[in-house]
Amino acid sequence: MIPAKFDYEVAESTEHAIDLLSGREDAKLLAGGHSLLPAMKLRVARPSLLVDIGRLDELRYVRDAGEQIAIGALTRHKDVRDAPLLQEHCPIVSFTAGQVGDPQVRHRGTIGGSVSHGDPASDLPAVLSALDAEMVVRGGEERIVPARDFCTGVFQTALRPGEMLVEIRVPKLGASTGWSYVKMARRAQDWATVAVAAVVELSNGSVGRASIALTNMGATPVRAHAAEEAIANGTALDEAAGLIGEGTSPPSDQAASAEFRRHLAEVLGRRALHEASGS
Repeated sequence: MIPAKFDYEVAESTEHAIDLLSGREDAKLLAGGHSLLPAMKLRVARPSLLVDIGRLDELRYVRDAGEQIAIGALTRHKDVRDAPLLQEHCPIVSFTAGQVGDPQVRHRGTIGGSVSHGDPASDLPAVLSALDAEMVVRGGEERIVPARDFCTGVFQTALRPGEMLVEIRVPKLGASTGWSYVKMARRAQDWATVAVAAVVELSNGSVGRASIALTNMGATPVRAHAAEEAIANGTALDEAAGLIGEGTSPPSDQAASAEFRRHLAEVLGRRALHEASGS
């Protein structure tokens, strides 16, 4: 199909992009375009204005920010995957970026565009939630949104009109921190049917604390709070994995039923917890 009629502007700076975005209520930002353009062709999205921010190199970086690593919103998935800082200090992010789509998507798609799209089947939002990452949003003023609160519904985020995501801040993981991202998809390049991100704190060879986030188990990335609390109270990992599906609302679609997704979350969660803990 052919998209509905729209205007097109190229942003010369972040401030220029925000000004253009604020000028029309239904304006949309265009970065890599892998999510927005197909939606426009199907006329699911009908923006009257596209603001092209793909040339804003000022938002393309991976930097040391003290106890955190700052990632510019326009950093491409390939560059997130290959960033030495992330590979050393927060490898779950670089690993997961390497699982996104295919090489073409990873060379053009951006981390900010992926997260701002708000797709519950997307890989990186769940990982950022498990890490308790921070999302830096700029509009009339700059504000920080916790990653766990950034996605608010299917294709919906906490971004307000006239705002854009400019930076993502992830913590540096210590030597006693283990991690895993386990994903099941029908084909290698498909969206995740279900995926589980696990970040665990190890003490004397045992897990003292775990953060567990689920992909495609609800309208947004879902934290498995019941399983996390059980692990914090000393419950064995296999037993805690049985609680991962509690409080979730997985969809039923052509990829899997809700019942199968709950079963899959438990299986993948058990695998992720053991991988993250090295057990």
